[in-house]
Amino acid sequence: MPLNIVILGPAHPFRGGGITTFNERLALALQEEGHHVSILNFTVQYPAFLFPGKTQLTNEPAPTAIKITRMLHSMNPLSWIRTGNFLRKQKPDLIIVRYWLPLMGPAFGTVLRRVRKNKHTRIIAITDNVQPHEKRIGDKPFTRYFVAACDAFLCMSEKVLNDLRPYLKQQPVIKVDHPLYDNFGPAIDKYAARKKMGIDPQTPLLLFFGFIRKYKGLDILIQALKELNDPAVHLLVAGEFYEDADEYIELVSRLGLEEQVIFNNDFIPNDAVKDYFSAADVIVQPYRNATQSGVTPLAYHFEKPMIVTNVGGLPDYVQDGKVGLVTSPDAIAIAHAIRRFFELGEAHFLENIRIEKQKFSWPAFSRSLLELYNRIADIK
Repeated sequence: MPLNIVILGPAHPFRGGGITTFNERLALALQEEGHHVSILNFTVQYPAFLFPGKTQLTNEPAPTAIKITRMLHSMNPLSWIRTGNFLRKQKPDLIIVRYWLPLMGPAFGTVLRRVRKNKHTRIIAITDNVQPHEKRIGDKPFTRYFVAACDAFLCMSEKVLNDLRPYLKQQPVIKVDHPLYDNFGPAIDKYAARKKMGIDPQTPLLLFFGFIRKYKGLDILIQALKELNDPAVHLLVAGEFYEDADEYIELVSRLGLEEQVIFNNDFIPNDAVKDYFSAADVIVQPYRNATQSGVTPLAYHFEKPMIVTNVGGLPDYVQDGKVGLVTSPDAIAIAHAIRRFFELGEAHFLENIRIEKQKFSWPAFSRSLLELYNRIADIK
């Protein structure tokens, strides 16, 4: 029987970062299974003074196949009550709520408590982070308040699952592999992609992709490039700074790497993502700490090897020596991994990447999610 499902979390017109893209793709996957799916979106996700980037909104067209309702103001308790009452009366069978930041705990926790009064709706939280990358006062009580309002949980890494356990009462929790981001189109020819960006077709090219924050370790990767001591190797940095850009630009200058590091520090629109991944030889994630990363399923989709650090959930998805290389989050170790990658060559990893990516399908993810719903559907 088709379910009436609401996804509670960001969607268009908020920019297509990992969670927005995931929510919209999940809605399509569940619709393909025959369910009625809509997204309950924010009117305000972050107050301007808390948002580190240039803008929260996109100029790209809205998805046409998904009903998106903007209602929730993350910082306005009256909006929390209004949204909760709206969903309580709507009586969806299932609410899937995304939890990636304790700051959202009060809003989501209040909304869901209002919904639960209808004695019908079940609530599954997809938890991207339980302990945030940058810790703040209130993280634990906000998370505790949110977790108590949910019936079950889905995690996509062992790290998040272990972080979640101390907050659980009796609620079930499962771990499911992060599905591919397959909605950015197919890869294009490597040299055509490089021509678009004015990059030499023969240049050995590393890609760092995504928002730039301290925990992602871009400074470590820049230092690794210096340790590598190979002027032929270039690094393409594609993503918006969520902190002071001067620190990185000055580091590149101090190390004499201006000719080797290419910055494109605007938000990368959806239709340009394929160009960056297609142009690269290898994707590098030099994170200091992590849960899971949306960059990994992108790399799988575009069939690109990865160099990742052995932190959080990153090694869960990268078999060392098969689909990429796993190393320590320090410059010397990353330099060694880069050197080893180019000795082995991109082709060394390709067959295993194509085999491994078959595990990360949206139908498999949807089935696991709906099986979890069936476990809690009849709980009184």
